[in-house]
Amino acid sequence: MSNYPLIKADFQIKKFCMYGFFKNLKFFEPYLLIYLLGMGLNMFQVGLLFAVREGITYVFEVPSGIIADHYGKKKELLACFTFYIISFVFFFMGNDFVVLAIGMIFFGLGEAFRSGTHKAMILTYLEHKGWYEHKGFVYGRTRSFSLLGSSLSAFLSILFVLQLPALKWIFLICIIPYLIDFFLILSYPDFLDEKRQTEKSIKAFWKLSLHQIKSIFNNHALNKIMISASSYDGVFKTIKDYIQPILSMLLFAAGASALFSLDNDQSLKVYLGLIYGVFYIFSSYVSKNIYRLTKKWNAIFVFEKLYDLMGILLIFLAIAVFRKQLIFAIAIYFSLYLMMDARRPVFVDVSSDYMDREQRATVLSIESQFKALFMVVLSPLFGWIADQFSISILFMGIGIFLLTVSRFLGIKK
Repeated sequence: MSNYPLIKADFQIKKFCMYGFFKNLKFFEPYLLIYLLGMGLNMFQVGLLFAVREGITYVFEVPSGIIADHYGKKKELLACFTFYIISFVFFFMGNDFVVLAIGMIFFGLGEAFRSGTHKAMILTYLEHKGWYEHKGFVYGRTRSFSLLGSSLSAFLSILFVLQLPALKWIFLICIIPYLIDFFLILSYPDFLDEKRQTEKSIKAFWKLSLHQIKSIFNNHALNKIMISASSYDGVFKTIKDYIQPILSMLLFAAGASALFSLDNDQSLKVYLGLIYGVFYIFSSYVSKNIYRLTKKWNAIFVFEKLYDLMGILLIFLAIAVFRKQLIFAIAIYFSLYLMMDARRPVFVDVSSDYMDREQRATVLSIESQFKALFMVVLSPLFGWIADQFSISILFMGIGIFLLTVSRFLGIKK
């Protein structure tokens, strides 16, 4: 416990926190799905766009982790923010499926080059300072700042969408915090770049990389951890924005759109911004303090039980949507957000005990690649089910699926 004040006061730890804060200033997030639906796309087409994004992430995920491990993590993160900014320009210009798909391609590249890399830099820094045993505390703290950024982003987005001439302008505003993060990464100490063996030939590079990946897949416990994390995150990220059309349907069915003396469209945007903002405030608190729960109970136990709980809550969510119970549906979504942001630090804590030091960025990239693969398959499938049947039937099926899969993902300590 005596190291916690030192960790909180450390300047580089504060930089790690600020990185997450600015990265999550995605002002478009509460409105992305209704924005795409408002352009005339159906749920299946939106699912295809998300599948394009995740497909690019899937293809480049492992190569990006290997490149980060071998040629430098700072360079990789600088490239990732460049890709994000390009994607925002295409989203701003987007007026048809093709242009939006190009934007998704660049966003997917940004995701692939970012995921796992920054976490690996944090672990390297903790080793350098002799604080590695506090990795759960540190990652939970940095993630809490990310979620505070998400919360502020949601609240500010209300002001933006009410004042901007069109919703697409919000993508240009998102460029500002991403430029700040670009220069923040430049200020990181050079030892965090941690590039290795750049003098090797390309043939030797890939030979070593394939050997590294093979050793990871031979670790059965680590495989289960990665599949559990990636399937959980993949399902959540595929359905998390379904609250936007659900809220639209339930709010206006309940006659709640007149609360702010605005028209229906503006009222929906206000509600969405407020809901996302409140979600992320509480998620930040949970992420920051989840290490207390893993100290009371085994981290693997918490990791596994949250998987089961997600399946149960999705079944209840299906019932709430079917019965048009607005408050109940929002409460369940709220719980799912809290669980998602609680489980991620637990994953980092659990998985880091099963991987070698030189494999960190690669392991975390493989986990993200698994997640992307799940989303490539699930995004259009879920969209099709929602179009053909209903969102409530979709949630019921997902809940039963998760409860079934969790029976095969138990980890023996």
